[in-house]
Amino acid sequence: MFQRIVGRCFAAISLSFALVTVASAATGVKGDPESGSKMVATCAACHGADGNSAVPNFPKLAGLGEKYLLKQMKDIRSGLRPVAAMAGQVDNLSDQQLADIAAFYDSQERTREMADPDLVDLGRSIYMAGIADRKVAACSGCHSPTGKGNGPGGFPGLAGQHADYLAAQLKMFRKGYEDDSGRVNDGDSKIMRTTAFELSDLEIEAVASYASGLQ
Repeated sequence: MFQRIVGRCFAAISLSFALVTVASAATGVKGDPESGSKMVATCAACHGADGNSAVPNFPKLAGLGEKYLLKQMKDIRSGLRPVAAMAGQVDNLSDQQLADIAAFYDSQERTREMADPDLVDLGRSIYMAGIADRKVAACSGCHSPTGKGNGPGGFPGLAGQHADYLAAQLKMFRKGYEDDSGRVNDGDSKIMRTTAFELSDLEIEAVASYASGLQ
């Protein structure tokens, strides 16, 4: 039963990102890392020169996935994903410029983090198997068992990301389940909102910590 639930969830989000892929392909935009490297001086103040931010409030962009990064910047530019710290940062950038920036950051290597030993068992259980009785899908189905993500599918890598940032985003998705002021840019399938809505604060902290510590 659980496998069927996970299968349906995975199929739904795969379709959602497939539609994004088709739309992106139609624009003919292909990112150039070298061009992107010349446009990230301002970004470095928060995200680090190589996309590895020093402050947990700001996500590491290094190796996050070119397709995912491009989608997030487009969503921020359009207002679909409001991020106060990003206000005005990408408003005047073209699709090509965003693609170049995404390509640059995805070409960088992400630094490592360590999971909280006290949260590893709970975090591993949720990440690898989900929570069957609450229909919470396993994170590993989309983000891979090693946390490397799925670049072509548009699923970001979570390994090495700041645990505090991952937890904050899960809580924003949880809020977005009922309140549009939360995070809502997970597609029509609402896979992240649906998943996060069923998680407690402790479960969110545990799975975020575990994912962060993956290598």
